[in-house]
Amino acid sequence: MRTRLMPLFVLFITLFMLSACTNQHPSEQKMSSAAALKKIVVTHSILGSVVKELVGNKAEVIVLIPNGQDMHVWEPSAKDIEALYKADLIVQNGLELEASLTKTIQQAEKNGIPVFTAADYIDIRKVGEGELAEEHGEGELAEEHHDHEAGSPDPHFWTDPIAMKKVAAALASTLQDKLNIDTSNEASSLNNKFDQLHQELSQMIEKVPPKERKLVSGHESLGYFADRYKFKLIGAIIPSLTTEAEVSAADIANLKKVIQEQHVKAVFSELGTPKQLSEIIARETGAKVIELNTHILPKDGSYFTFMRDLTQTIVKGLQ
Repeated sequence: MRTRLMPLFVLFITLFMLSACTNQHPSEQKMSSAAALKKIVVTHSILGSVVKELVGNKAEVIVLIPNGQDMHVWEPSAKDIEALYKADLIVQNGLELEASLTKTIQQAEKNGIPVFTAADYIDIRKVGEGELAEEHGEGELAEEHHDHEAGSPDPHFWTDPIAMKKVAAALASTLQDKLNIDTSNEASSLNNKFDQLHQELSQMIEKVPPKERKLVSGHESLGYFADRYKFKLIGAIIPSLTTEAEVSAADIANLKKVIQEQHVKAVFSELGTPKQLSEIIARETGAKVIELNTHILPKDGSYFTFMRDLTQTIVKGLQ
């Protein structure tokens, strides 16, 4: 009798376990699904916006530097460092933009975590190769400025949509190779969006006569934009690739002189630009001071909206 009942008992237990799995609470199912997703840690929000659009719901994207914080001065917390060590893939800008994360990312890479460096896939612009000495005047001051920046690689390539198009294409290949995530459809769609954005921005910029395409920024952040859309870089309030650099009285005096000589209509201050210096330059040169979001995503979190807003602000400011 006991022998006959044993198979029935085993069948009952099996059916009960299958029923328990089938009736798993939706929130528990969602948690299991989320846990299975690969984790991609991106250093800053503008780069993160493109990564999210490429990946969609195929991976979890974690952005370290919060939108609205100065990338040049941000410092990671213990939680940020832990996120890097637990990542399945790290996506960084490169060119020393994330200087505070360099050692941690190097260690994570030694631990076997793949690292994608966006700057490896673009045509890197170098500042100061003949242009700064010419644009900032002659003499000792110009020579000092030129020596300080000569040959320095510019990390602000996100202001050029064609550069970002190359980054997205390269990242799609890396996702397939390193994480076995196929984003070929998303990559194709993004490729078209970057091309359309470039055409749209080019049309917007046509409203500014070539002779008026002169840029003075908060720091040296608009080089790629200027190169792509044929603007002339006149100078920067902080004559450096980082907002951490110090500004001398001689720097400001020279910038004011150039603004007046070149008849510059607007000075574009940014995140990290000292407000007092902007106001002094405006007051003493007659140029308008206009806030420009070169490092901050708009409310919708879209890179494409970010570039349209940036371009529209520049176009309006120079008209």
